[in-house]
Amino acid sequence: MAKIRVSYEYSEAEDKSIRLGLFLIACGILSLFILGFCWLSPTLQSLQSKPANCTVVSVLRPEEMFECIFTCGADCKGTSLYPCLQIFVNNSESNSVALLHFDEQQLVLNPKCSYVPPCERDNQKNRDSVLWWEDYFAREVSSQVFTCFFNRQRRPDDVLWRRSHDTSVLLHCVLWPMVSLLLGTLIVLLTVCARSLAVRAEALQKRKFSYEVCQDLSASGSSERRGHKAEDPLTSSDPETSSSPTRTLPLFAVPVRRRDREH
Repeated sequence: MAKIRVSYEYSEAEDKSIRLGLFLIACGILSLFILGFCWLSPTLQSLQSKPANCTVVSVLRPEEMFECIFTCGADCKGTSLYPCLQIFVNNSESNSVALLHFDEQQLVLNPKCSYVPPCERDNQKNRDSVLWWEDYFAREVSSQVFTCFFNRQRRPDDVLWRRSHDTSVLLHCVLWPMVSLLLGTLIVLLTVCARSLAVRAEALQKRKFSYEVCQDLSASGSSERRGHKAEDPLTSSDPETSSSPTRTLPLFAVPVRRRDREH
């Protein structure tokens, strides 16, 4: 039997779906690397800090001024000044005095000060923002115990008032790239499986059709042979004559009398 050939070429819609799946897989892998380097590492470092109970020891404002960079448009930048605010607290983890910072970003911007205001062009606005937080911690928080975050290994002399990143950032950094990766893989697998099933169904249909054609050809050939046998006069004979055997006499047979046979 000849080998049945089936086309394995993908249609235009199947080709587009496979390209979409590969695009989603590439986006998932790329976003996983980007978010891992940009957000995952700082989040893990932030989560290493342990919560502790802190109380305000002193609130100071030295005379030293620090510069910050402000923007006033697309091509407009400048520098302004702000006063330094230092808030010293006692934390329950180390039982020692440490400098309080608002979060990790402000700790990196200025390790000497507790608060870095949003940089404004006017120096007086920066000063007013710092004075507001000085008054808040000196009057309202000074007699209260609040939660702070302490990391003994990285910065034993600093504590954080709040974390810049929490577990939700970690969840988003892992969840969305994995969703894109799994969705792209699912699209590619479903498209390939659907095409494979279609190819098998086509092969079975062609095999069934060829089998039916062979059956029809064999049936028509046998009927033609039976018709030829019925019409041949040489092979046909009378059933009575054919069933009874005929006796033939010799050519020179001579009748013998009964007397001669006795002698």
